[in-house]
Amino acid sequence: MFFGKPSPKAPPYDRLDRIEKKLDLIMDHLGLVPPKPDYETEIKELKRKGNQIQAIKRYREITGAGLFEAKNYVDQL
Repeated sequence: MFFGKPSPKAPPYDRLDRIEKKLDLIMDHLGLVPPKPDYETEIKELKRKGNQIQAIKRYREITGAGLFEAKNYVDQL
């Protein structure tokens, strides 16, 4: 099988992480660049205005990300 057989006991987020990494490798190999998310401008504007907590909340609303992931995303902007 191309992607290998997933372990039935592997947590779903581990499987998703592996799939995303493989997809990233394929996109890199093909020279494809993922588009920037449309919400990035909105999140940057909230952060620029000093509303970091609102930026984190908005990112979580849009993406369904957890608090840790959302905070890291906003911190890196």
